[in-house]
Amino acid sequence: MWIWLGSRWTRAGRHIEEGIPVFSRTADSSDPEQARSTAEPDLAVRLDGVSKVYGRGAGAVHALREVSMEFRRGGFTAVMGPSGSGKSTFLHCAAGLDRPTSGQVRLAGVELGALGDTELTVLRRQRIGFVFQSFNLLPSLTVEQNVTLPLRLARRRADRAWLGEVLDRTGLADRVRHLPTQLSGGQQQRVAIARALVTRPEVVFADEPTGALDSTTGTEVLRLLRHVVDGLGQTVIMVTHDPVAASYADRVFFLADGSFAEALANPSPEQVADRMTHLGRR
Repeated sequence: MWIWLGSRWTRAGRHIEEGIPVFSRTADSSDPEQARSTAEPDLAVRLDGVSKVYGRGAGAVHALREVSMEFRRGGFTAVMGPSGSGKSTFLHCAAGLDRPTSGQVRLAGVELGALGDTELTVLRRQRIGFVFQSFNLLPSLTVEQNVTLPLRLARRRADRAWLGEVLDRTGLADRVRHLPTQLSGGQQQRVAIARALVTRPEVVFADEPTGALDSTTGTEVLRLLRHVVDGLGQTVIMVTHDPVAASYADRVFFLADGSFAEALANPSPEQVADRMTHLGRR
């Protein structure tokens, strides 16, 4: 529920100051991660010395090597790197889909490694939104049913006002009764973005969100992601291989051979392409 305080809108546990969403929670013994949460008001996600190793001995593969990154609230960050650089492993560890071999991942001050599997599932469901290349929509559900699916799985009622705003902001207000097969690729990705926003997550992770789209439709989706950052104060972390897609972000983090290589602020497609070419020659 949103309340106008005269200078800003506020809802339970969250307010907006100078365009930056700041998350706080009232102590709740039913919240599995509450006791492990520490105050990091400006950070959405933080990785400290994160490594991920698959296998053992001579056959071990070091997918990530002591990666440390910080992702500020209300920002749009792209993560890039050559094939095999660790982009997918980074996303899986940062989003709590996989556990690192060593190091720490914090989301809104919560150390993910301190959570059990059930607690981690609850956190992902309530505080993380996902947008994938393949949309991952259920074909038998309408647009509205697909969007509200995370709430139904969590046995939570939909906030009709917020749901209406999300559908309106994503351009789906007149498509709520359509099935995925009745939508274009771009519209299906908009449904996926709306689904990621409906729970009011701490961060939205987007994995190659334009990879299955043509350039025109991809541009529409990127503009929408830019809008949810600028217009809704959302935090977006996008893994991509496309320099044009990365140019919509505030900054780009580059990975190479599983390690953090460099960062680029206010990127242009040409600058991103040049960095990628350099990394590819390593």
